[in-house]
Amino acid sequence: MTGQDAKPMYSMLVERFLSELKQASTQGAILDLACGSGRNGLYLARQGIPVVFADQDSEKLSQIEQAIQDEQLAARTWLVDFETGQPLAGRQFGAIMVFRYLHRPLFEAIKASIAYSGLVIYETFNIGQRAYGRPHNPDFLLQDNELVDEFGDWQILHQFEGVVSQPNSSISQIVVRR
Repeated sequence: MTGQDAKPMYSMLVERFLSELKQASTQGAILDLACGSGRNGLYLARQGIPVVFADQDSEKLSQIEQAIQDEQLAARTWLVDFETGQPLAGRQFGAIMVFRYLHRPLFEAIKASIAYSGLVIYETFNIGQRAYGRPHNPDFLLQDNELVDEFGDWQILHQFEGVVSQPNSSISQIVVRR
């Protein structure tokens, strides 16, 4: 951040639910699924929370590995393609965070990989995003209430659907506890 009004690079959901994520991490590491540059997971790792950064982009994971090494963080990387095979099978995490990524076949695997009382934090674009730009493909856009429908039998700690600014985007968010 460069000024008093500058927004952090990580999602405010991660900061807002930091104490819940710390508690969930006692059941297993936090998975930053399709982590990209790792902005959300790095925030958690810098708070002393164990994080697994998972992505199919080896270059981005290499940059995250450098930060892990330089800052001596309790974290590791995992080079993985979540759209082939069943990479979550047999794995368990205290929480799974997913930001700006949608692959619907993973929903059941995500649920199965969460420890008892663990969390899922999910935020991505919804169908309203078409008014603001990419993505346009319905495969990458949530329908209205889709996350609530998917995780409705879990304890919902937070739910939002609507437009956010900087830049304008139409998103859906949910934070749920198993």
